[in-house]
Amino acid sequence: MTKLDPVMLTRELVDIPSVTGQEREVGLFLADRLDGLGWRVELQPVARDRNNVIAHLPDAPPRIVFSTHMDTVPPFIESREDDERIYGRGACDAKGIIAAQAAAAERLRAEGVCHLGLLWTVDEELGSLGAQTANRHPLAAECRFMINGEPTDNKLALGTKGALHVRLTTVGRAAHSAYPEQGESAIEKLLDVLADVRRIDWPIDPLLGPTTCNIGVIQGGTRPNVVADSARADLHVRLVTAADTVKRLIESAVAGRAAIEYVAASPVVRTTTVEGFDTCIVRFATDIPHLSNWGHPLLLGPGSILVAHTPHEYVAKEELHRAVELYMELARRLSRAD
Repeated sequence: MTKLDPVMLTRELVDIPSVTGQEREVGLFLADRLDGLGWRVELQPVARDRNNVIAHLPDAPPRIVFSTHMDTVPPFIESREDDERIYGRGACDAKGIIAAQAAAAERLRAEGVCHLGLLWTVDEELGSLGAQTANRHPLAAECRFMINGEPTDNKLALGTKGALHVRLTTVGRAAHSAYPEQGESAIEKLLDVLADVRRIDWPIDPLLGPTTCNIGVIQGGTRPNVVADSARADLHVRLVTAADTVKRLIESAVAGRAAIEYVAASPVVRTTTVEGFDTCIVRFATDIPHLSNWGHPLLLGPGSILVAHTPHEYVAKEELHRAVELYMELARRLSRAD
């Protein structure tokens, strides 16, 4: 049986551009590679030319599934390497993870562990459309444990924060800036609202830590010499409680002075733990909330989230090899629990 080299496979994957919306080629590459190794492979349509890759071993239902995503944030950055690291877009988020999971699955297969599956999705970096589609797949009912991969420094996550995307919009009345009393500035209204939002006493969880709020986008007005008649702010809240708790706090702070739109939300996730693994808490969101039908979730992967999405994204080769061992040990332990 061919032994997959996680370092070589990581470089091959990084060199296939797959910015969200453009995952077709990397999906075809992975499907072809798995098919050549004897896996039963399905390209599950999600949107035009965008497919999840779902694979399992012949004649064995996938009780344990390795999962992560194939898409990356822009821009594409080709791979390079030195003695210690592989660089490039997706090196740690999440193409190195795909390579480590594939290598682990092949080695487990050689040991006789056959109830394995692989699920690699599209669109995780935007709206998790791939995960939502995969959650309706019949194979999900066969799965007892899903080992999801994101950069966790090879630690088993105890949980992940949720996320809430909030849009605040204010309306004013345009006027010449020399006569501001003739208008009503939507921007000044928005600034007043945001000042009160920033003073919110956010919830804190003993395990997950504090709720955080990032004011990521502010837009408004047309020109410096015109009183703005509209303004908008987009906020991203990292949740440690139910979203409704935070919504009530925001609505109280806004007090009717702005329109509130809840654009998207992902809940807090408490992941499955296994004794003997180093653990951590992660603040970022994952596909896990959208894959609820795929069994008990675990979260572990090589690389650091602190370099993901950056121009110098990388994964250490030693971490890749260690991830293969950790994925194998998790699968062995979960097989005994099944």
